[in-house]
Amino acid sequence: MTRRERPVLVYDGDCGFCTASVRFVERHVPTSAQIVAFQFADLDALGTTAERAEYEVLWVDRSGRVSGGAQAIARLLMDAGGAWWPLGALLRVPPVRWIAHGVYRLVAANRHRMPGGTAACALPAAQRPGARRPEA
Repeated sequence: MTRRERPVLVYDGDCGFCTASVRFVERHVPTSAQIVAFQFADLDALGTTAERAEYEVLWVDRSGRVSGGAQAIARLLMDAGGAWWPLGALLRVPPVRWIAHGVYRLVAANRHRMPGGTAACALPAAQRPGARRPEA
């Protein structure tokens, strides 16, 4: 694994709810992470795939370890420090960890119904309007 200067938060840039959530983070959560839409990220260099990035938000730490879903959010909050750190730490401890995972999956499965969500959020990335098609 390649050591990186900063952690990276990878999200679905085609999803309105995901983008709105990232904008909240950028305004209110003082993370050291680089925040990038998976559509513009070098996923191979980050040690992940488009399929995983489509499925869940990802946190790639400085050592290259990838965490997804609720655990990515927990690591983001812990990275922010201050009052955010205890909340992130709590999300990592069972049974809160298990509950957070369930809530994350529920939200992710219904993100097209969430505030800021769009119908495109319900489609796999390859089927979204403007998606790049593989060349024949």
